[in-house]
Amino acid sequence: MLKAAWLDTPLGPMLAIADEQALYLLEFVDRRGLEREIERMRHKLKAAIIPGRTPPIDSIEHELKAYFKGILQEFATPLAILGSAFQRRVWEELKKIPRGSTRSYLELARLIGRPSACRAVAQANGANQLAIIIPCHRVINSNGELGGYAGGLSRKQWLLNHEKKH
Repeated sequence: MLKAAWLDTPLGPMLAIADEQALYLLEFVDRRGLEREIERMRHKLKAAIIPGRTPPIDSIEHELKAYFKGILQEFATPLAILGSAFQRRVWEELKKIPRGSTRSYLELARLIGRPSACRAVAQANGANQLAIIIPCHRVINSNGELGGYAGGLSRKQWLLNHEKKH
């Protein structure tokens, strides 16, 4: 059984979904396609999702407050990362991008040893279900422009500015 709770943040409400051990999803509630994403997860895990709270939800709420205050350096909430081997490799590389820094999709493709997989890296980036924790907002286009972000470009810019400041 998975539980879901809304968490208030300075950038708008986020939805957290977790079981008793780990966080499965953290997304802005207005993310495009969020309902489909949740349904795929529910189907894959063969689990009901009901309103409620679990220790991982309480943990990420506490950590997000510290993150937005600029005092959290690293998230420690246990995560359940659902994805293909390729996606997981991309997400691991994303977690290595230092706060306040950015990488291009091409740089990420090179870092995982797949320099011609730029589009696949971008797709994996977009499939990330753990916004902010797995910092897909730190990925930009090769020309330095922000590029897409499921949470919206204004949030992406805010997060990048926030991380550079703290």
